[in-house]
Amino acid sequence: MKVACVGGGPAGLYFSILMKLQDPSHHITVYERNSAGSTYGWGVTYWAGLLDKLTVHDPESARAVADSSVRWSDGVAHVDGVSTTHHGDEGHGIGRHRLLDILTDRARSLGVRVEFEHDLGPDDLPDADLVVAADGINSKLRERYADHFGARVAVGRNVYTWLGTTRVFDSFTFSFAETEHGWIWCYAYGFSGDHSTCVVECAPETWSGLGLDRMNEADGLGALEKLFADILDGHPLIGRAQTDDAVQWLNFRTLTNETWHLGNLVLLGDAAHTTHYSIGAGTTLALEDAIALAEALRTTDELPAALARYERERRDALLSVQSAARHSAAWYENLARYIHLPPAQMFALLGQRHSPLLPYVPPQLYYRLDRAVERLDGLRRLKRWLGPRVARTLHARR
Repeated sequence: MKVACVGGGPAGLYFSILMKLQDPSHHITVYERNSAGSTYGWGVTYWAGLLDKLTVHDPESARAVADSSVRWSDGVAHVDGVSTTHHGDEGHGIGRHRLLDILTDRARSLGVRVEFEHDLGPDDLPDADLVVAADGINSKLRERYADHFGARVAVGRNVYTWLGTTRVFDSFTFSFAETEHGWIWCYAYGFSGDHSTCVVECAPETWSGLGLDRMNEADGLGALEKLFADILDGHPLIGRAQTDDAVQWLNFRTLTNETWHLGNLVLLGDAAHTTHYSIGAGTTLALEDAIALAEALRTTDELPAALARYERERRDALLSVQSAARHSAAWYENLARYIHLPPAQMFALLGQRHSPLLPYVPPQLYYRLDRAVERLDGLRRLKRWLGPRVARTLHARR
């Protein structure tokens, strides 16, 4: 099979690796519009379950990813000088640049052609048996057939910016700071031995009230460093532009599509779907897409049937994740409902922000009920079995 992957992110690269492992005679080219090493994004997160899947499908790249990752198991929340710690599941962080280097090197070692600085226009459909659109939320290939794919974008209310810092966090850290214009907060996590990611978010009224919408990058970073001095411990924040331009603030866009394939063209990763960054699942979902597509092609003889199977399986798998992401984003958009609770209760409900029931139950009542359920084995098992099913059902109806 001749395969063209448009987009050299984790999804396209990992899919090319899996296809070459299945059959070295496949002719696979990955087209990436940016130059090598120019990626932006600081660090990405994933959980142990993803590493297990990567080990099953390609132990060599899985080992390289694991060796280049940092790990944490604690979550720490700082609210106006009061700190609370929660012991949870082990998380992992890895630099996006390092992850792409690992996948690029592995793909090339298997015979995949990776072409950087190769920007395909919307009308430049590669000549291949299978064309994989892995070119992100602004996919040119998807937009070429916009009427068929039926992309829909829901824009979040809050604004956020993605920054780096030289402060290395050994736990997943939240910091909430109250200002005269409202609350502003960040989540920070390490991804290497010398850097961490720091995502800052706030309501638009807070953003404009603090003047962050009008500051150049140096002034904006300086203002944020003062607001989060408690966790930065004297370390600087690092922006993207490193010029007089403003810090890049965005509203998160949740993308869905009515269908994911057309003829021999199929959507992968962020070109097919996005989920709010606050659940830390973007990279995981992209790699799981690649695994599912490669498996569907391996086990299904006809291309149309394989692409339909891939879409069906991934849509079903995404229902509970998309529901969790929607409720997580809404939790932060309604922070005032939770922020004045006692710190331990607020942090507990921060961990429960994916719940489809939480928005409809008074926060302190939900907290007491949840603690009671966790003390009873039978109810705890019922909650863990029932929760994802309720979320999928509500999300599917929505």
